[in-house]
Amino acid sequence: MAKVRQDAWSHEDDLLLAETVLRHIREGSTQLNAFEEVGDKLNRTSAACGFRWNAEIRNKYVNAIDLAKRQRKEKKRAMAKAGKVEHKPTIVASTRQKQEPEHNQTFTDIPMNSASDLTMDKVIQFLRGLEKKSLDSNQSKASLEQVQKEKEALQKQVDTLNRELQQTKTQLTTMQEDYQAFIQIMDRARKMTVLEDQGTLTAPAFRMDKNGNLQQLAQGSN
Repeated sequence: MAKVRQDAWSHEDDLLLAETVLRHIREGSTQLNAFEEVGDKLNRTSAACGFRWNAEIRNKYVNAIDLAKRQRKEKKRAMAKAGKVEHKPTIVASTRQKQEPEHNQTFTDIPMNSASDLTMDKVIQFLRGLEKKSLDSNQSKASLEQVQKEKEALQKQVDTLNRELQQTKTQLTTMQEDYQAFIQIMDRARKMTVLEDQGTLTAPAFRMDKNGNLQQLAQGSN
């Protein structure tokens, strides 16, 4: 039956592909064999599996690839010591493996005494731990971006309030100056009114009665 599956890759599909490729590397097989095995299980072509591995998954499992290669070397050394030297892979496979960069990183998060202690469960546990750390990192990044946006919004509000406060202070100063000018005008007007009133008053008149006492005459009388 032709393999015509074209739907999106799920997380379980990616995990199966990663586990299968790592197992083939660890056992000294080729990635092409791993792609064919996964293709049979997922009803996909080996080319589609290879493209998915190289384009999306490979960079996420750099440490796992390095550890699988180290375990492969340990296995070869153990078999050499036991007198069971394995046949070398084909030239194409050897060329492909030489093109794969060696990395100095190791699985420090997987507790083990040597590469021979590695099991598939430990690899899966480690890969899931990496995925969780990646999700946590993305969530932290999103939270940081949200906090930054809130900080910028609050800063804009503070700037707006500062401008409004400055405008209010300016208006208050203007009102105080106008009030002082008004008080001065009113004071001058009051003084002028008092002086005008004093100018219209007639000096009081007095006369002496027959007993020699002074009496103030009423205004307008002779």
